[in-house]
Amino acid sequence: MRRRSSSSNASRRSSTVRRRSENLRFDEFGFAVTKRKDRKLHHRCHEYSYPQLGSVRVKELCELLSYWNGASFICRSQIERFIRMGVPPSLRGQVWKCLLGIDSLRETSDFNYQNCLSEVRGPLVDLGVSEYGILSAIATLSETQNDLGLNQQQQQSSSCPEPRYSVDDITLFRQIALDLQRSFPTHRSLMGESPEAIEGQAKLFRVLIAYAKYSPQESVGVLSVHFVTPWFLTLFSSLPCWDSVLAVWDLIILHGLSAVFRTALTIIELLEPRLMELSDEAAVLPLLLRVPVDV
Repeated sequence: MRRRSSSSNASRRSSTVRRRSENLRFDEFGFAVTKRKDRKLHHRCHEYSYPQLGSVRVKELCELLSYWNGASFICRSQIERFIRMGVPPSLRGQVWKCLLGIDSLRETSDFNYQNCLSEVRGPLVDLGVSEYGILSAIATLSETQNDLGLNQQQQQSSSCPEPRYSVDDITLFRQIALDLQRSFPTHRSLMGESPEAIEGQAKLFRVLIAYAKYSPQESVGVLSVHFVTPWFLTLFSSLPCWDSVLAVWDLIILHGLSAVFRTALTIIELLEPRLMELSDEAAVLPLLLRVPVDV
């Protein structure tokens, strides 16, 4: 009787969440528009202020993209000028495609995302980890992390085969799963328990673990766990204004890693007056992790 009651309560909660999500309004980037008093809680701004290019500038940008040459200094200088003026959302995908040289990469690169994903997912499936059950994945990865930590010395001294994943790998995958629970809780493709949200979380989990496992930094002896921070792992997607995030990504795609550090230094510079007023170290980290909307 108790089991039936708990099942009905869970079903009732699920239907309530579904009704709430159906009644929500979403902004142009897919984030739920919450009441003004709740926006501080959700750490999300919906008042976007990105520049709007005039029709003449848009035409010039389209012409530049039509004859784009990534090796041309003139082309890259021109695209940087447009990035600083503000890339229209409707053209951003095409701009990124040109900057990344997608067509050329498809022809010359031997990288295969599906193959890499299979290599990553295989051992995780063996552990019982599924991207379609993030909460159970967190529990399983936590247990595996503890087991590997306890048995690491024993495995090194014995002739047992090494596990397919190291402690650092499991730690990183667990952190990614934990971050998924906190990332974009009000975005249409990730919120609630709808099939779309479950699939959205699964896709994000797959992309992040593939990126973390095959990050180029591994080849130079720098472990991913050493540089995985909320800013760098997500490329500043934790910022409260999504138009600012996209503008940062424009610069990162154009300039590469240097833009990541420049953005981080800029945020710290903007936060400097507030940081200098804090005497408690415990108050500094929350301010850095949740950059205020009005910065």
